[in-house]
Amino acid sequence: MEFITLGLGRWLHIASGVMWIGLLYYFNFVQVAALAAAGKDTPPTGAGITKHVAPRALFFFRWAALVTWLAGANLLGAHFLDAFLFKLPIYYPIGVGAWLGTIMLLNVWGLIWPNQKKVLGIVSATDEEKAKARRIAFLASRTNTMLSLPMLFMMSASGGIFRTTIFG
Repeated sequence: MEFITLGLGRWLHIASGVMWIGLLYYFNFVQVAALAAAGKDTPPTGAGITKHVAPRALFFFRWAALVTWLAGANLLGAHFLDAFLFKLPIYYPIGVGAWLGTIMLLNVWGLIWPNQKKVLGIVSATDEEKAKARRIAFLASRTNTMLSLPMLFMMSASGGIFRTTIFG
């Protein structure tokens, strides 16, 4: 039964991580450019994206981030502190990946989402506040995009750790 639980937990971690990083890449490589192009149309045509697509995508983005992090922490189980505190060299790769994922999670919930709510008009904000919020959300999102590659590398590099130390 433990193997099934760990197997399902690993698949939950992977599936939610694919959604999280997939949406992160969508925002950075597709939506930003699409909104810039739509803003140049006469009249501007980006309203459909900002009214319908972005809020829904951000919903799945932020919850996928949280589920990914929680599932990863659950997979570490009793080795959670070993990884986060770099107690043994064998945990260094997964510890680095876990810290990068934690920073990315904090960016999602602490910077990207609160600022996107202003940009999208979910909460009221002046034009000046929206401009500042747009820049902060953009920079936090680009930071997450840059952190995603080493985070994914560390996750994959630590696969052997899970098989030998955590899964028995």
